[in-house]
Amino acid sequence: MTIERQIEENYRSVKGRIEAACRRAGRDPASVMLVAVTKYAELEWVRALVDLGIVELGESRPQQLIARSQELSAPMHWHLIGHLQRNKVRAVLPLTELIHSADSLRLLEAIERIAAELDLQPRVLIEVNLTGEEAKHGFREDELESAWSDVLRFERVRVEGLMTMAAYSDDPEEARPVFARLRALRDKLERASPAGSRAALLTLSMGMTGDFEVAIEEGATIVRIGSALWEGLAVTDHE
Repeated sequence: MTIERQIEENYRSVKGRIEAACRRAGRDPASVMLVAVTKYAELEWVRALVDLGIVELGESRPQQLIARSQELSAPMHWHLIGHLQRNKVRAVLPLTELIHSADSLRLLEAIERIAAELDLQPRVLIEVNLTGEEAKHGFREDELESAWSDVLRFERVRVEGLMTMAAYSDDPEEARPVFARLRALRDKLERASPAGSRAALLTLSMGMTGDFEVAIEEGATIVRIGSALWEGLAVTDHE
């Protein structure tokens, strides 16, 4: 089987699973965006996916997002889904459709300052660490609640929702409580936001290859999928 045919089959399989999860949840499949994670994909594979009409691409590493944005000529919507260091903000900001990983007030302050210098209004999601894992970045739940008034004070940064990652497990049901907590936290923060606030929090970015169907059932509006799209092409990531 050619690379192009394998990727097309993988993509159609993923889309079918998304649609089935939406039916179970009584949702319109159009309410869920698929972001294709290209972290471990060869450039040839990404081009094959783009040829299928995929424009929402996610990168974990700022350096690779910068490189890939130069290598692909088609207009893409790049999502930064991995950790963003403050010294990479200036390079990434003009290229990125949505930053999923705003994980501290210090980073938000850097994004705000540089966005003002570049005359941009960056769209961001607040990353929340709901599993308590040391290796994961993000606000703790109580920390974000305490800092919420500070998050709302930024004039340039457009906070559009929340992002989280469940702990890796062979059983996707183990991720369900994490995703339910993120949805509940979103609802709580919306209630705590003053009328007219810029933070509408319409977006919940949660769910990867191993658990995206459960995430959709719990309200995900963006799923970040890598290895299911590259199945059969020797990729071993867990996005």
